[in-house]
Amino acid sequence: MGAQRWIDLGFFQFQPTELMKLGLVLVLARHFHAMSQEQVRKPHRLAWPVLLGVVPALLVAKQPDLGSALLLLTLTGALLFLAGVRLWKFAAVVALVLAALAALPLAWSRLRDYQKQRVLVFLDPEKDPLGSGYHIIQSKIALGSGGIWGKGFMQGTQSYLQFLPEKQTDFIFTMYAEEFGLAGGIVLLALYAAILVYGTMIALVARSQFGRLLASGIMVAFWVYAFINMAMVTGLIPVVGEPLPFVSYGGSALVSLLVSFGLVINVYVSTATRRSGGPATRAGPEPGRTRRAGRRASVEKAKPLSTSPGRLGISPARSRNRVGA
Repeated sequence: MGAQRWIDLGFFQFQPTELMKLGLVLVLARHFHAMSQEQVRKPHRLAWPVLLGVVPALLVAKQPDLGSALLLLTLTGALLFLAGVRLWKFAAVVALVLAALAALPLAWSRLRDYQKQRVLVFLDPEKDPLGSGYHIIQSKIALGSGGIWGKGFMQGTQSYLQFLPEKQTDFIFTMYAEEFGLAGGIVLLALYAAILVYGTMIALVARSQFGRLLASGIMVAFWVYAFINMAMVTGLIPVVGEPLPFVSYGGSALVSLLVSFGLVINVYVSTATRRSGGPATRAGPEPGRTRRAGRRASVEKAKPLSTSPGRLGISPARSRNRVGA
């Protein structure tokens, strides 16, 4: 296929697209943090953040790695929405996409052979049961053979008899469901849901726009990772090479996820420290708040000692004494 998705560093193979996903969230969060809500609503202000997401996606699709390219576009759209871009602009984009579907025959001719085969196998896996359709057919067999409670730990037949390909990375959810059944799959989904809810709560209580967008973008990426992998192995979408978060074996994806969740925890710690009046609040007060406090202090110094000063700052008692004199 000609894809070059890893950089061999000798002791470690690094996948740059994993770093790009985290970097895109950081850059877009910082960009929108520096913009006001009025600036976000102006269409010409959105050209730069759109380019920040589209250009890397096009380069990744050129590898070719269509799954990661679609994930980058999804992250860009999610951060644009979370930053406050109006819905009618998204509706305009959807209209353009629907209009582009009219050119579907031209787009089909631009796809590579293996991408066409994936689409055809997605529509009819039995068309090539020993070739391109082999992966998804074996995946469905393993999912069904697990039943309600599964076959037991390391007792799966499809995985350990080498029927299931890439069981440690892309199809690890299939192996997990075969061993632990539907009940185990529901437990894993519940754990993912708990992580997603907790991360969303951290994003909602964040004190800065950067923290909110950073935590929200990482949660969106986490959810898209899990959804694509599970939908792929169950036959809901074509087969793409996206790992299952914190379950699939891998170096770059796992390191990227760990760094991402470390940043989410940092957002939470920063928010908790500010709320408790810790060092983060005393060390770096906001400039506007400092100026307001200074003005209040100067006004307090200028006021007389009387508790009920008049409009000019002179107490009524003192003014009567002056009149009597």
